[in-house]
Amino acid sequence: MKKPLLLLLVSALLSGCQTTFDSPTIEQAEQLDHASPAEISDTLMSAIQEPVEADEPPPVFDDVWERIRYQLSIDVPQNRPVVAERNYYQRHQAYLDRISKRAEPYLYYIVEEVEKREMPIEIALLPIVESAFDPFGYSHRSASGIWQFMPQTGERFDLKQNWWYDGRRDIVQSTRAALDYLTYLHKTLEGDWLNAIAAYNSGEGRLLKAIRKNRKKHLPTDFWSLDLPRETTAYVPKLLALSDLLKRQDEFNVKWNKIINAQVVDSVEVGSQIDLALAAEMADISLTELYRLNPGFNRWATDPNGPHTLLLPADKIDAFKSRLASTPIKDRLRWQYYTVARGDSLSVIAKKFSTSTSAIRSLNKLDSHIIRVGQKLLVPLSDGELQSEHLPDAVRSAANKATRNKKTHTVTSGDTLWDISREYDVTVAQLAKWNKLKANSVLKLGQKLTIYQSQTTTQPVANTTERTITYKVRKGDSLARIAAKFNLTVSEIVKWNKLAGQKYLQPGQKLKLTVDVKSS
Repeated sequence: MKKPLLLLLVSALLSGCQTTFDSPTIEQAEQLDHASPAEISDTLMSAIQEPVEADEPPPVFDDVWERIRYQLSIDVPQNRPVVAERNYYQRHQAYLDRISKRAEPYLYYIVEEVEKREMPIEIALLPIVESAFDPFGYSHRSASGIWQFMPQTGERFDLKQNWWYDGRRDIVQSTRAALDYLTYLHKTLEGDWLNAIAAYNSGEGRLLKAIRKNRKKHLPTDFWSLDLPRETTAYVPKLLALSDLLKRQDEFNVKWNKIINAQVVDSVEVGSQIDLALAAEMADISLTELYRLNPGFNRWATDPNGPHTLLLPADKIDAFKSRLASTPIKDRLRWQYYTVARGDSLSVIAKKFSTSTSAIRSLNKLDSHIIRVGQKLLVPLSDGELQSEHLPDAVRSAANKATRNKKTHTVTSGDTLWDISREYDVTVAQLAKWNKLKANSVLKLGQKLTIYQSQTTTQPVANTTERTITYKVRKGDSLARIAAKFNLTVSEIVKWNKLAGQKYLQPGQKLKLTVDVKSS
């Protein structure tokens, strides 16, 4: 009778437990039948397990900054470089406010991409250090875009760059390339994220050289122990300082303005070259907003050879697709008929209409560059004067001008023409023209700016985006060489820097240059 009693005891004990357990096997039951009371007690206790708690669902955030804060994982040392950078950011709340405003259309997408690759979420803050989230950010070394790609590095990671388009400024493509590059650097530098981030600034060659140098001396090879350029030694602390301020914003009394944690923009495949003013009308947004979401486009239309993808507000996409489907491909551009005259070539015609030979060939489905006198060609228009009776109604409508409302803006601390243009939904070129300024002008506190706004006008965006940069003269530089590098004239450099009468440049000498971001 021992076995039935024992099983009854086991059943009674286990049924009274609120915990989960594994049922005894037949072999275990037979062993219990011959066991001592102490062995029975041990066996019963081993059968009882701790409660298995269900995995807690990840928290849901309304704010992208909160989403980032929750995932911050890189330790932030409280050393002098980090504290110095953190103190600077802490004192400049207006700068953090501008960051949030600029990052608003892009940050959610970047966070999504960083999470997909299971990279440290701190990477999503890197565009603050690189460009302050200015899509037209441009450095004296020719780096461009929110991720600040150099032309050669952009080519290395498949960022197309030509007359029509610069992938370094394309939010989607440059983010893809930046994360590809950082992934490569992380692997190359033996899984050290701080070294990978440092190498993003100065190149993997510089980091590998510094690591080899320390290993020869039997020194540590972490970021803080390496001998790196001054710019790089400040670069990583800036990122860590931003991370620390985000993590402990209450402690440091700073505010990160809320950015909705939702997909507010999405990519749409257009399928062919399209006039951006027409695309803006189809999406029911201003041309300024379209360029803000798609800063990679250099001209008035997308590249004839692609990419044919636009980033648009998510709530506008269905209507855009419907209008796009009802618009023939040939009507997706502003164009006019042109009759080929004697002496004409595609390049001559392209220059006359400020377009490209590839655009003319694409619009007319030409297999070669050969044209004949008297031939009728469709030529894309690059200015706002739409004169041809053959223009589609949608394009003509996009060029109509309405009565403008005059407004006055008083410059406050930290204001730039770029930020003001976004606030009033106009272009930098328009602001500069209305106020007789250069596109790169430094504004004065309290300065009054005149702004003309229209409820119905879609204004064309200027073909140039100028930035003032400081160029440090290198050994072997000459005025002619610098002018050629940045598509300038020697007389312009002499005038801007008051160099009249100065025969030679000195290495280390700093020059102010006004550079066209889109064409340099």
